[in-house]
Amino acid sequence: MADQTADLPALAVHGGRHLPSVEVDSYNLETRDDEGFVGDRITRAAFWDFIDDLRKLLRKRGEDPLGDEATETLSKKTLDKLLAAGEPEAAGVVHGAIEDFAHELALVIRRFLKLKAWRHTERIAVGGGFRASRVGELVIARADVILKSDGINIKLTAVRNDPDAAGLIGAAHLVPSWVLQGHEAIVAVDVGGTNLRAGIIDLNLKRASNLSKASVWKFDQWRYADDKPSRDDAVEELVKMLRKLIARAEGEGLHLAPFIGIGCPGQIEPNGAIDRGAQNLPGNWESDSFNLPSHLCQSIPEIGPHETMVLMHNDAVVQGLSEVPFMQDVKHWGILTIGTGLGNARFTNHSHRDD
Repeated sequence: MADQTADLPALAVHGGRHLPSVEVDSYNLETRDDEGFVGDRITRAAFWDFIDDLRKLLRKRGEDPLGDEATETLSKKTLDKLLAAGEPEAAGVVHGAIEDFAHELALVIRRFLKLKAWRHTERIAVGGGFRASRVGELVIARADVILKSDGINIKLTAVRNDPDAAGLIGAAHLVPSWVLQGHEAIVAVDVGGTNLRAGIIDLNLKRASNLSKASVWKFDQWRYADDKPSRDDAVEELVKMLRKLIARAEGEGLHLAPFIGIGCPGQIEPNGAIDRGAQNLPGNWESDSFNLPSHLCQSIPEIGPHETMVLMHNDAVVQGLSEVPFMQDVKHWGILTIGTGLGNARFTNHSHRDD
């Protein structure tokens, strides 16, 4: 792929701190302690490690209620079924892992709340792929109880939309409302450590001008981790997904804004480059010669009759932005996304800013 550092439209400020509804106080923090990165304690893999540790202890006593299946092959759906209708002993293993993981989540949150950028946080939404399960919901609820019982005055909530949808819907909050006026939908991208998602977001502005009714109209997903593509092949596949979705929306008469919003792991530079934090993506996304927003502008130069504008921010920030309409009763709030890694962002609502 050639050098893609062409200038973007002046409105685009990638990874910006000052957004239309919120100030981004911090994101992509990499907090460490004596044992390494704090976030490594609450990833999807870490939860499965808790299950595996419990199973090993039980096997030493001659029994494993989860049978012979390897822990790493147990799906979220399987664990949810065990909770709902499994044998009590098997459900007990899952509940034990939930308890252990909830304590780790509470510990990580305590560490974040000690950081200057996270002081006075009143509410934290928890998202990411792990949240999209009953197990994830119970972890969030249990951690909330643990924190409250320790006298920490903060509320944990699960993101309201499905995390896959939230990672797309939040892109609508990256641009000022006037960009969206007269349009029905936008194009959004969520770059994850396992999947690429692209979708058309129905803004539903007539039902709610604050975007609280925004929803995913159509989306496409590619689990690229199974195919192990190069970076350039992954980006070209993303372009194909976007072109197909745009053509379908236009074919059905949906009035698209000339805008593509992207959520991507890492520290996003103002020119759209990724400084660090993209190590789980295929190939080198942190190269000085690689710029995803510029490439998309070149590959999809127009949406409808207008020049395409692309704006990219950190994926945890974008998923957090989907919660903006539901966080207006607090001043400072944050998001943690639990998946391949731990994403994080802290926000201050403009409606509650100090003069």
